[in-house]
Amino acid sequence: MNLKHFFAAATVALAVQTPPALAQDAAIEAMQEYMMFSEYEAGIILPQQIDQTVFETALFVDTRDAGQFEAGTIPGAINVEWREVLDRIDEIPEDRMTILFCNTGSLSAQAAFALRVAGRENVLLLQTGFIGWQADAAYKP
Repeated sequence: MNLKHFFAAATVALAVQTPPALAQDAAIEAMQEYMMFSEYEAGIILPQQIDQTVFETALFVDTRDAGQFEAGTIPGAINVEWREVLDRIDEIPEDRMTILFCNTGSLSAQAAFALRVAGRENVLLLQTGFIGWQADAAYKP
């Protein structure tokens, strides 16, 4: 192998390994930017803030599994399991307030964070989740 072939092989080897590293770096950078420039309470909504106007204009996304969704949910909610939000991002509108929830808010927080890092600024997390909505929502149809 001559020097020219060696450099060509080394360049190809580096190119094959670079994209995942760059993708990981880009993901970390996007998360850092989101975290550095977000307001403390950005991206959350409390059950007490869900009045009739919010209820009638927002899309509610239940991020629990299908069994929990079938057992009971916020009326009109759609079901997109928390692990699937990025795979099903086209179902999350960009032009409408979208409120994600699970039972308590822990799993939906991960989904909301992923969507917000992906650029969906209209996505909110329902603090205290479905349980909190049942107990404290300002409006329940």
